[in-house]
Amino acid sequence: MIFTVALCIACGQTDEERAAEAIARIETLYYNKEYRQALDSIKTLRKRYPKAINARKKALEFWQKASLRITQNDIAHTDSALQAVQRQIAQYGNRVYPAALRIKHDSLQIRYDVLCSTVRVIHKRQKEH
Repeated sequence: MIFTVALCIACGQTDEERAAEAIARIETLYYNKEYRQALDSIKTLRKRYPKAINARKKALEFWQKASLRITQNDIAHTDSALQAVQRQIAQYGNRVYPAALRIKHDSLQIRYDVLCSTVRVIHKRQKEH
């Protein structure tokens, strides 16, 4: 590790240049749909290169896009589960259905609403930048 640090110092790369290499990896992860790994790499970039302002701005764009994709995928899964529970409830017709089913429905509905709100916030922040 000391050798690597010495080599980097000898090469004279700036934090911005090293961060640009990290951005290239983040971009690859994003386009390979490895969103969680991209977010983890962005966290690492922020920690290692706090003064690499341009790279951090670019990382913020990928952070928002990856977060949006993760949330949209989560919405799709939650919506499918919510529809399945709604079908189960509909099977009961006018009869009383189990409280556990209502609790599951309400929980999924709240999760769905929160995820949709998260998407709205991400879109708003993307417009600001």
